[in-house]
Amino acid sequence: MATTPAKKSVSKKASVSEDAARANRERPTEPKPYKATKEELLKFYRDMLLIRRFEEKAGQLYGLGLIGGFCHLYIGQEAVAIGLQSALTPGKDSVITGYRDHGHMLAYGIDPNLIMAELTGRAAGISRGKGGSMHMFSTEHKFYGGHGIVGAQVSLGAGLAFGHKYSNDGGVCLAYFGDGASNQGQVYESFNMAELWKLPIIFVIENNQYAMGTSVNRASSEDQLYRRGESFRIPGIQVDGMDILAVRGAAEVALDWVRSGKGPVLLEMKTYRYRGHSMSDPAKYRSRDEVQSVRDNSDPIEGCKAYLADLGVGEDELKAIEKEIRKIVNESADFAEASPEPDLSELYTDVLVEQY
Repeated sequence: MATTPAKKSVSKKASVSEDAARANRERPTEPKPYKATKEELLKFYRDMLLIRRFEEKAGQLYGLGLIGGFCHLYIGQEAVAIGLQSALTPGKDSVITGYRDHGHMLAYGIDPNLIMAELTGRAAGISRGKGGSMHMFSTEHKFYGGHGIVGAQVSLGAGLAFGHKYSNDGGVCLAYFGDGASNQGQVYESFNMAELWKLPIIFVIENNQYAMGTSVNRASSEDQLYRRGESFRIPGIQVDGMDILAVRGAAEVALDWVRSGKGPVLLEMKTYRYRGHSMSDPAKYRSRDEVQSVRDNSDPIEGCKAYLADLGVGEDELKAIEKEIRKIVNESADFAEASPEPDLSELYTDVLVEQY
């Protein structure tokens, strides 16, 4: 009579040795808060304030019907884009993100006039008025979108990183995605390829806690998202995404790791969006008290103001910056409203490589 083969017992000793090997695997150093100069902090403050006021104005224009379609605001998350992208080398490093993309474009120094014109569907927009809020590109600035498919930008980011490695240009790709997108399958295919080929990419999970409207604790069996790369041997770091100096400090560590040829790294930015997922989301899945508590205790711009106060920067200097930023934002709205819509002939361009 045939007998069933005896099951091989899993050796406890083998399990322990695997844990030890994992513990002994080289990892990036623990990030420390970035030691910014007064001038750097003032720039961080100015750049975050530009995103905040720009997004508030975009919300107003959406309410007036001047912005159509979907519109996802970045209010509350400003420290992530500014802290990370201030460490990049413009013209060398590439950036790609999802559809909450206005802040990332501003963080990479792209003209607010062109972004606002794109939001309002004008010919002067950075995608000639045909991309709108979710699909903005600037190959000149190595900003590759703006993508409406959840998680799709992660695979494209791996492709950008492959391009950097293939051309040996020394560039790094910064690929953003959210806590909701972190459950998408193509993310893990990209992780696997990136680590196998040691691609120069920093995967950034902007964990704003609620994805499209479901708490990360309800949607993810492993809600410590910085661990998501461990099975691919991609080290992860969890960062206070509401603290500009913590974010910039993590960026320095991640860039050192990737630029030294050690492959990808995963940063989980613990952040928070003050508005709904999009302008059409009433955000009834959380309380007003919760949102106000984050504003009162963790706001990234107020936190930066506190750092500046420690360096002796007074209210008068900050008020002058506020006045300058409001002027820039108002001018961008005026520019957008005064710009013409695309000509009807533009319906037939950018569909195929050639025009037919």
